[in-house]
Amino acid sequence: MSAPATEVTDSKASTRPPTTVTEEAHKRLTSPWASLAAAVIAIMWTIPTIGLLISSFRPENDVKSSGWWTWFKDPTVTLANYDEVLHGSDTDLATYFVNSIVITLPAVIIPITLATLAAYAFAWMKFPGRDTLFVAVFAMQIVPIQVTMIPLLTLYVNPPFGLPSLAGSDAPGGGFYTIWLSHSIFALPLAIFLLHNFMKEVPAELIEAARVDGAGHVKIFTKIMLPLMTPAIAAFGIFQFLWVWNDLLVALVFAGGNQDTSPLTVRLAELSGTRDQAWHLLSAGAFVSLIVPLIVFLSLQRYFVRGLLAGSVKG
Repeated sequence: MSAPATEVTDSKASTRPPTTVTEEAHKRLTSPWASLAAAVIAIMWTIPTIGLLISSFRPENDVKSSGWWTWFKDPTVTLANYDEVLHGSDTDLATYFVNSIVITLPAVIIPITLATLAAYAFAWMKFPGRDTLFVAVFAMQIVPIQVTMIPLLTLYVNPPFGLPSLAGSDAPGGGFYTIWLSHSIFALPLAIFLLHNFMKEVPAELIEAARVDGAGHVKIFTKIMLPLMTPAIAAFGIFQFLWVWNDLLVALVFAGGNQDTSPLTVRLAELSGTRDQAWHLLSAGAFVSLIVPLIVFLSLQRYFVRGLLAGSVKG
């Protein structure tokens, strides 16, 4: 009676599919040691943010006399730091906060829109010089941003491309449009490359079936590609949002020193230089600049993870 049982067991074992790469990666990432390491890294990464948050709510004398960890012994909370940072005559971060939003949103939407269209053209449209042009776009990623600033600034202020400032400033590059264009130019090579690679993972049979049904490039792009590319677009959008929101160099150069178009990072840099002893204000200002990227990342986290994992492993 034991022989048939052995044959059945061997038969089941032989028909069981082999472990895929995805299952192996999932098994390794969900091991107890991996979870413990992730928890330790998360705690260590979060402690400075917790200290910054606590310091931003502590009175000025407490911040200057003791460390933030002493707050747990004698918790004292005040909103005076945020009130002075946002509405004080010397700081007035509320205006710069609005400027950061006005700068960041177009600087994210413009490159994503252009890169999505260009990536589809490189992936699924045939035209002369397509491969050469794609290699040229990919090679533009290695050009340092610092090298391009003076030529771009020259184009912005000199004829025939020179345009008047949208903010009415006489300073070179004193309008929002120069910052939008600059961030879009710097982001396009990487965006096109990433979205192109994601589009190439879409099965060709799906595109061919749509063409057999009479769908053109516009319908394929809007009805098939865009829904499938939502995770990838969201992942790059988060990267671009964080890059533009936290940027200081591009805004400092192309805003022309105009306070009407300077983002939050420019004002925080000025505060850190002129108020290096006002730690209670610096911590409050830093957390004001941190809260928006944190909300964006947490709200789009599921798309961010999907975009990073899409096409990375295959079973």
